[in-house]
Amino acid sequence: MDIAMRLRCASVALIAAMCVLVVGCVAEPAAPTSGADPATSSTTPAPTPDDPLAGMDLAARVAQLFMVGTSVDGADAVTLAAVADPGIGGVFLHGRSEAGTASIAALVSQFQGERPADAPALWIATDQEGGDVQVLSGPGFDDMPTALTQARDGCDPIGAEALRWGEQLAQAGVTMNLAPVADIVTSPSTAWDNAPIGRLNRNYGYDEPTVVACAGAFAQGMRAAAVLPTFKHFPGLGRTTDNTDNSADVVDTQVTADSPDVDVYRDLLAQGPAVVMMSTAVYQQIDASAPAAFSSAVVTGLLRDRLGFDGVVMTDDLSATAQVEQWSPGDRAVLAVEAGVDVLLVSADSSVFGEMYAAVLQKAESDPAFSAQVDAAVSRILALKERLG
Repeated sequence: MDIAMRLRCASVALIAAMCVLVVGCVAEPAAPTSGADPATSSTTPAPTPDDPLAGMDLAARVAQLFMVGTSVDGADAVTLAAVADPGIGGVFLHGRSEAGTASIAALVSQFQGERPADAPALWIATDQEGGDVQVLSGPGFDDMPTALTQARDGCDPIGAEALRWGEQLAQAGVTMNLAPVADIVTSPSTAWDNAPIGRLNRNYGYDEPTVVACAGAFAQGMRAAAVLPTFKHFPGLGRTTDNTDNSADVVDTQVTADSPDVDVYRDLLAQGPAVVMMSTAVYQQIDASAPAAFSSAVVTGLLRDRLGFDGVVMTDDLSATAQVEQWSPGDRAVLAVEAGVDVLLVSADSSVFGEMYAAVLQKAESDPAFSAQVDAAVSRILALKERLG
């Protein structure tokens, strides 16, 4: 069976399985109950005896919300301990490695070895986009071109290439790729002015149809290799001038709820299971009061209710980016969960994990509504983990 056929068959099987649970698939949202605020309402029921949450105490449930970073050069002690207790849900590999597949597989096995036998699956994630954003290289990993170069000869070949890249990640024990980028840079003439995406050629193109086709093909290849793709950075980071990683007060003044930057997700998320990563920029035309990752209007009102996405939503890094430094680590974590986020990415600086975890746990212990949000998030996470094995 050739690569294209393998890609189609594996993708169809995985998509069909995932859509049974309506995880990561787009559907028309149900009309809100009369008088309910669609930005804050929740339809997730309380745990039942048959629910996997019923066997987890609150501390373990809160731990599933966290994905904590480790250097590719060696196991981070904080992250390694957090896998064992309280049992975090994921590990993010950061930095740059040229050591190859065998070295990364050995690193991953250290973390998998610390996971309690009765704990849910541990997600192992990294950034493997291509170009300047490729964490893993060396023997067993291909050099990946930038997204813009990947799309140079059209979108059709990208699926087979991504299948190969995904199989390389899977060989190293990586189960989630924080890629592809779904941001739309408006034109080649403005690309250099867009520091986070266009300047690094991270965008697949300059219009919605091209990004849907190319980012969609990349995601299908990852799924076919049993690697979960992540579309980023909702609701679009292709029009800002500054980068939220190293600049504070990053504000997008152009993107609206009806922009192609948002609509691209409607099409991409209908294609199969995926995680959505939230931007930490502020979107003046949608909710000028808070970064998108802390905004219930963006996460719940727009992504979940309007686009109908009932899958897993994660933040961009909350540990060391300039955009979120004005909030304490604990507040960052609580605000994201309150907005409707499921996974809190603590990728660059693991030292803040303890404060974040304690803040979310304390809030969940004292606030029943917040505790229900935690349960809803964990339910989505566990459903996706169960389907992906």
